[in-house]
Amino acid sequence: MDIYCTIEERYVQAVEELRYGETAKALQLFNGLIATDATYARAYFQLGIINYYYIKDYQAAGYYFSQCIEAEPGFPDVYEDFMKLLVFLNMEKKAKVIASKAILVAGVQQRLIYQQLGLLEEKCQNWNAALECYKKAYVCSLEKEDAEDSKADIERVRDKISREAKFVYNY
Repeated sequence: MDIYCTIEERYVQAVEELRYGETAKALQLFNGLIATDATYARAYFQLGIINYYYIKDYQAAGYYFSQCIEAEPGFPDVYEDFMKLLVFLNMEKKAKVIASKAILVAGVQQRLIYQQLGLLEEKCQNWNAALECYKKAYVCSLEKEDAEDSKADIERVRDKISREAKFVYNY
């Protein structure tokens, strides 16, 4: 007999299973939640987390993160991890679409979104675009450590820009 009656209680049970290292059990419970309620965004989010960080099935992780956003676009937790996945996979167009949505969602840490966009631009060697993203991340920083990280990102990109600058010699 299942003592967990509501979907929220079953969700908490699944999160606890994941927290205690019972990934397979958590996976089963989250899938059961979706079978019960196909619009339960938090279960999709957790399935994305499991597939991304534990199983390393990036296609499935992307699918579940997308389903989470489709089910509840105002759920802020999904955007940071989805951006990390898209940057990791070099999915530039999709990352920019998700970032533009994420910036508008209350509760999303804008600094992290701009930082991920900066990383994406840096990976593509778009130094000036990366620099602008890191500057926006710095402006959104609320803690000293975050500001220092953003400053380090800015300096790293400036160093790359200066190394690529062509030297002109005058005789």
